[in-house]
Amino acid sequence: MLNTVRARRGMATSPHHLATEAGLRVLREGGNAVEATVAMAAALAVVYPHMTSIGGDGFWLIGRPGEVPVGVEACGRAAGAATPELYGRAGLDAIPQRGPLAANTTAATIAGWGEALKVSAEHGGRLPLARLVEEAVWHAENGFPVTASQNELTSEKRSELAGVSGFAGSFLDHGAAPAVGSIMKLPALGATLRRLGTAGTDDFYRGGLAREIADDLAAAGSPVAPEDLARCEARRVAPLSVRLPGMRLFNFPPPTQGLSSLMILAIFSRLGVGEAEGFDHIHGLVEATKQAFLVRDRIVGDPDSMSENPADWLTDAALDRLAGRIDGRTALPWPAPPSAGDTVWLGAIDGSGLAVSFIQSIYFEFGSGIVLPQTGIVWQNRGASFQLRGEGPRLLAPGRKPFHTLNPAMAAFEDGRYMVYGTMGGEGQPQTQAALFSRYALFGEELQAAITAPRWLLGRTWGAESVTLKLEDRFPPALVAALRAAGHDVEIVPPFDAMMGHAGAIVRTADGTLEGAGDPRSDGCASGF
Repeated sequence: MLNTVRARRGMATSPHHLATEAGLRVLREGGNAVEATVAMAAALAVVYPHMTSIGGDGFWLIGRPGEVPVGVEACGRAAGAATPELYGRAGLDAIPQRGPLAANTTAATIAGWGEALKVSAEHGGRLPLARLVEEAVWHAENGFPVTASQNELTSEKRSELAGVSGFAGSFLDHGAAPAVGSIMKLPALGATLRRLGTAGTDDFYRGGLAREIADDLAAAGSPVAPEDLARCEARRVAPLSVRLPGMRLFNFPPPTQGLSSLMILAIFSRLGVGEAEGFDHIHGLVEATKQAFLVRDRIVGDPDSMSENPADWLTDAALDRLAGRIDGRTALPWPAPPSAGDTVWLGAIDGSGLAVSFIQSIYFEFGSGIVLPQTGIVWQNRGASFQLRGEGPRLLAPGRKPFHTLNPAMAAFEDGRYMVYGTMGGEGQPQTQAALFSRYALFGEELQAAITAPRWLLGRTWGAESVTLKLEDRFPPALVAALRAAGHDVEIVPPFDAMMGHAGAIVRTADGTLEGAGDPRSDGCASGF
């Protein structure tokens, strides 16, 4: 992907081209950006099953120029039976990353679809859910070609997933990862999506579908019970925001790390960096990331259990203080505690200007690994991020929301532009957002160039175990040497590495022109008409 795509009537972007096409078809039929996003989310749950599922969580920002966006939080809570004592009786001192005891929270993304479609109706949305899941159902029932990404990740994680309930029968081919380009069918998932289209999203939590889900979770050994599903709901929330010169940025409040994404860019904007791609740009953003992550890891978790107001860290005084701690020539010693994650970000803007930034996740690749036999749903392991000891908002307790790396982003510019952007990538999400946004919005690079350009990653994330400062090998050797000389523990990784995230962005200019970009590290694209 070398060029920014442009259109006038509607645009969608996602990490898989079949999902982007599903969203674009909805826009062509007169659907709005929310409806297009639901279509893409459903399609991705089928054609990108290692990255997302309807058995996960989701977070929406929905807005239009001149208005403050509304957030839809679809975050599952810890089950009533999910207590530290449950794991103690099993002889565990940490929550496992795979298997039934990793599947300890409800999955709220379908509730989020329902609430987002209520917002859609307030903006003239009219398409039924049955139409929005149509493409996903077709791919599930008729088959889709396996991507290199799915093949590689299945091969990598096969040893830890093969024995998990339902996984091998759904995602392995005679015990091995399916070949690239081979056709995979997910008929049970297709039937579930078709059923949701007819019965509605509530069936997932309080109807016949909920009973099947609960029965299969119990049979697998998950603590999630029928009453947990029945209590699951999505809610509308106000986004966090911060002002930079000439623009206002929006992101999601806790339990997500949206605070850190806003803090990185706000801190960086105070450093006086004058141009992109040099030492000051990369070093400044990495050091701003460290300051933001130190705050994030101390205060962010279940919002009802937090002792500090995240908005207090977006004040001028707090941001000035943190920027003042950054040494322009020397790296702060690192690491801090890392976070992993597996996710999809997708976005859409329709001809009326309605814009959506949405992120949906099952946490690790294939989540807990559990595949529910009656419904074909892969269940998330987001609750593996809870702690079993200590105190604070990340301590496991029934009804608590887990810490989320997910954070969809939006920006409104004083010149009339409106932007949605985001990425998958766990710990890397705020960093990739900072890279693409600073390149585009602060230094004037083309949108696609800002995403295609080489990226970096501080810490461990999706697919990586080390906590170094990872640089794609397309950075100039002199810049790499300067970063090492400043004290950064640099590790060089291959170009266009998926660990750097699957980013995307759409901008609506003041005259209504839409500009879109996708990530060459993914299987997706931006497309408009």
